[in-house]
Amino acid sequence: MSLRRALPVLRSALSRRAPLSTAPATREQHAAGLEAVRGRGAAEAARPPVPAVDFGNTQEAYRSRRSWELARSLLVLRLCASPALLARHEQLLRLARRLLGQRLFDRLMKMTFYGQFVAGEDQESIRPLIQHNRAFGVGSILDYGVEEDLTPEEAEREEMESCTSASERDGHGTSKREKQFQAHRAFGDRRDGVVSTRTYFYASEAKCDSHMETFLHCIEASGGASKDGFSAIKLTALGRPQFLLRFSDVLTKWRRFFHQMAAEQGKAGLAAMDTKLEVAALQESMVKMGITSRMEIENWFTVETLGVSGTLDLLDWGSLIDSRTELSRHLVVPNMQTGQLEPLLLRFTEEEERQMTRMLQRMDVLAKKASEVGVRLMVDAEQTYFQPAISRLTLEMQRRFNVERPLIFNTYQCYLKDTYDNVTLDVELARREGWCFGAKLVRGAYMAQERARALEIGYEDPINPTYEATNAMYHRCLNYVLEELKHNARAAVMVASHNEDTVRFTLCRMEELGLHPADCQVYFGQLLGMCDQISFPLGQAGYPVYKYVPYGPVMEVLPYLSRRALENSGVMKGAQREWQLLWQELKRRLRTGSLFHRPA
Repeated sequence: MSLRRALPVLRSALSRRAPLSTAPATREQHAAGLEAVRGRGAAEAARPPVPAVDFGNTQEAYRSRRSWELARSLLVLRLCASPALLARHEQLLRLARRLLGQRLFDRLMKMTFYGQFVAGEDQESIRPLIQHNRAFGVGSILDYGVEEDLTPEEAEREEMESCTSASERDGHGTSKREKQFQAHRAFGDRRDGVVSTRTYFYASEAKCDSHMETFLHCIEASGGASKDGFSAIKLTALGRPQFLLRFSDVLTKWRRFFHQMAAEQGKAGLAAMDTKLEVAALQESMVKMGITSRMEIENWFTVETLGVSGTLDLLDWGSLIDSRTELSRHLVVPNMQTGQLEPLLLRFTEEEERQMTRMLQRMDVLAKKASEVGVRLMVDAEQTYFQPAISRLTLEMQRRFNVERPLIFNTYQCYLKDTYDNVTLDVELARREGWCFGAKLVRGAYMAQERARALEIGYEDPINPTYEATNAMYHRCLNYVLEELKHNARAAVMVASHNEDTVRFTLCRMEELGLHPADCQVYFGQLLGMCDQISFPLGQAGYPVYKYVPYGPVMEVLPYLSRRALENSGVMKGAQREWQLLWQELKRRLRTGSLFHRPA
C-alpha cells in the first residue's frame, strides 16, 4: 500500500459526511454563519456589562483558596526557584522514599508537589476539586498523568524501532526522506529537554489500545464533570510514529515543491494565502521536468478539481494528494541534493498498513465518544517532525465532526516560524468548506530539543529566533483568529497561556471586537497549581476558563511532577509575581484575622 492511500483510509475510517472541496462555502453555509452572527447581535442587548478583571486583587483572586493552600503554594514555588534543589530533585525524591517508606512519602507528596499540581489518584477522588473550581467559574481539562518510567536507553530503543519501517531497517528507504523526518539515535529519548508535556513511546498495538481506553475514560469524566468540558489527546499515543514521520515528510516535500514552482513564476516571498500558481505555466514546467507527458497533464488540473480561475493556491495544491486525482498516481518531486526526480509516496508493508488503519480507527473512536458526551477534543501539538501529519489528520477529523460547532481543536505552537501561515490557511479552508474552525494557541513545548536537533542533524531551525519574536507571533495569530470570530460565530479559540500580558491583550481585543464572554468563542487555559491569579478572576468575571487537571497515583505521576517543578523554574518572572501575590494575600489574612478563611 502506498502512502497516498493514507487519506482515503482515514476518510473511510471517519466516514466523512461530505466530499473534499476547496470551493468557497455554499450560500446555505454563508447564511448559517450570518444568521448566527445576527442571533448573537440580537442577544447582546440583553447581556449585562462585562465586569473588569483585576489580576492584582488578591482577595478576589484567591477567594477560592484556604490559607494552608496559599502556604503550600508559597513553599512549592520557593522550592522550584532553587537551582541546587532542582538539579538533584530526582535523587532527593528517591532518598525521601527510602527514608520515609511508601506511605509517609505519599503523604509528604500530597502535602507539597503532588497536592499542588495533581488533582487526585482517580476519577472519583478528583471530583471534589473539579466541583469546587466549577463553583468559582473555572472548568477542567482532565488528563490521566501517568507515564511509563523508561530509562533513556529504553526510550531510545523503543523510539528507533518504532520510527523506522521494515524497508528502512533493511537500508532501502531512509535516504529518500528529508533529514528532519528520519529517526536519529541522539534524539531517541523525546523527553530530553521537554518540561511541559507528556511523552508517549510506541511499545505495541495493545499499548496503543490501552492509551485509547485511558483517553476514553478522560472524555467520559470530562462529560460527567460539566456540560462544556474539554479533553486533550496526543496522536503519538495512538499508533506507530513512523507513519506520522513518513506522512509529514510527504506533506512537507509537497508544500516545498509548490513554493519552488511559485519562485519559478516570480512569486517567491509572498504570504501563504497570497501565493497562486498559474496553471498553464505550472503544466509547462512539469512537462519540462519530465514528471509526465503533455497529454497526461491536461487531465490533472480540471474545472472539477480547481475551478475556473486558471490559478491554484496552497489549499488547492494540498488537496491534490488524494487517490481520486490522476496526479497522485504519478507524484514525484525533485531531490534538491541529487537533482533527480524521486517518488513522493513510499509503500507500506501489509503490517504497516494495518497499524496505520488501527491508528486512524482509534482517532475515530475518540472523536465519536467526545461528540456523544458533548466534550471538545483538543489534539495536542508535538515535535515538528510529527506535526504536519498530526495537523492534517486533525483537519480530517474537523471536516467530519466540526459541522454544527467546533468539537475538534487543533493546537498551534507559536514559537514556530510558519505558525501564522498554518493558522491562516486552516481558517481559510474552514471558510471554503463550511466547517467550524477550532484552535488552541500555545507558545510551545519543545524549543530546546528542536533547536539542538536541527543544529546537530543539519536542517533549518524551525523556532523563532527570540522570545520577543514568539510573543509577536502569538499575538499576530491570536489577533487574526479573533478577527475571524467577530465575523464567524461558529469558530472558537482557546488562549492557553500563563502570560498575563497575553491575557490582557486578549481581553482588550475582545472588547474592541464586541466578543462577549457569554458567546463562549474565546476560552482561556492554565495548568492546575499555576497562575490562579489569572484563572479565577477570569472565571469569576464570566469568562470561560479551564484548568488542565492531571490525575493518577503518586508514584506514577512523578515524571509529570518533575517537569512541573522544572517548568516553574524556567518561568521565574511569572512565578515571582505569583509568589508575591500569594504572600500579599496571606499577610492580609493574618492582619485582618481571616486566616481561617473558608471559600464560599
